[in-house]
Amino acid sequence: MRVYQNARLADGRRVDLTVEGPRIVRVDAHDPGRVGDLRTVGATGTTGAIETVDLGGWLVLPPMAEPHAHLDKALTSEMVPNPTGDLQGAIDAWISAAERGLFTHDDMVRRVRAALEKLLLSGVTAVRSHLNAGGNAGTTHLIAAQEAARDFDGLMDIEFVALVHTPVTGPGSEFNVSSLRACAESGAQVGGCPHLEPDELGSIDLAITTALDTGTKIDLHTDETLDPGVLTLRDLARRVDERGFEAPVAASHCVSLGMQTLDVQREVSHIVADTGVSVITLPQTNLFLQGRAHRTATPRGLTALQALLEAGALVAAGADNVQDPFNTVGRSDPLETAALLVMAGHLLPNEAYDLVSNNVRRVLGLAPVDFTPGSPADFVAIDAPSIRGAIADAPADRVVVHGGRVVARTSTARSIVRE
Repeated sequence: MRVYQNARLADGRRVDLTVEGPRIVRVDAHDPGRVGDLRTVGATGTTGAIETVDLGGWLVLPPMAEPHAHLDKALTSEMVPNPTGDLQGAIDAWISAAERGLFTHDDMVRRVRAALEKLLLSGVTAVRSHLNAGGNAGTTHLIAAQEAARDFDGLMDIEFVALVHTPVTGPGSEFNVSSLRACAESGAQVGGCPHLEPDELGSIDLAITTALDTGTKIDLHTDETLDPGVLTLRDLARRVDERGFEAPVAASHCVSLGMQTLDVQREVSHIVADTGVSVITLPQTNLFLQGRAHRTATPRGLTALQALLEAGALVAAGADNVQDPFNTVGRSDPLETAALLVMAGHLLPNEAYDLVSNNVRRVLGLAPVDFTPGSPADFVAIDAPSIRGAIADAPADRVVVHGGRVVARTSTARSIVRE
């Protein structure tokens, strides 16, 4: 049993959280004398059979989560530079690097580990990552990522999606389809890019069939374009409904929905909400890539957040690419994503934080954290005055708890030197 003392909840209450195994079993008003009197933030001690952790009055929030990473590409900005900065430049740079054999198994394992470490230290306890499959990758990216993920057993929840190369229907699709199925049979979810396929509906049907055959989920790159003539999201939701597919389905990006009229946004949002398809918006990479050809009134590259939320759709947010040719910056910190949701998506800070924490957990099939008895003992303590303050300052000082125990801790020292 552990007691996390002097935790400050978002509503201002100071509480002591008693944890047994992976669950919170008690939430009491803070009492320094209950199980010891530790005063150092992050310090631990033992009183009988009770371990105590003093959080020093830091803000305690549901843990952050990353619903859409590309761990196989992460941290390659230096080795795979994007000279033009746009999407085509990123694609060309990646293909060239792959053809030159830059992405060895050992290098990919090392980078995936490094990317997961950055996420964990930021307060992320659940990750979903897309990984290239088929094409020149086959199943090798999944094998490397699974090897790296084993180092994080018990530290964070990790799942993978096979982002299959196009095409997956018609001539020339055989290897891609077999790679997708092999990845799904090895534990990955079904991914792909229907809006880039010559047979959009056929590729959606293949995704559903493969997921049914292998008993897995679906997460598709959907409508990552500013072209309002592309609206695969509506077709995806309708197909899921028509085929009675009951496993979770996520549509990532959905950029073109933001380019529709308000009436179309509302219509599609209600279809999405009614069919239970979740939407994952990715402001970092889409703000980086989209709108470069629009020199005036530049679109923001985000989906129709307000329409989706008003319709009751489940919406989450992630970083997408981090420090690779498709997004040359990024800190692997969901507070950065939340800040962009506030600034570019016009959400309130509390709404933005939900989209990078509990809403992601819902998309991933994990129980949300609400700091009541029975709630998962997953949370992040951060040296911030409020959710708004955490998003604004993104303090590095954090304590990360997963499954009831501290799994990561960051403390910094800063000083101003005046002569």
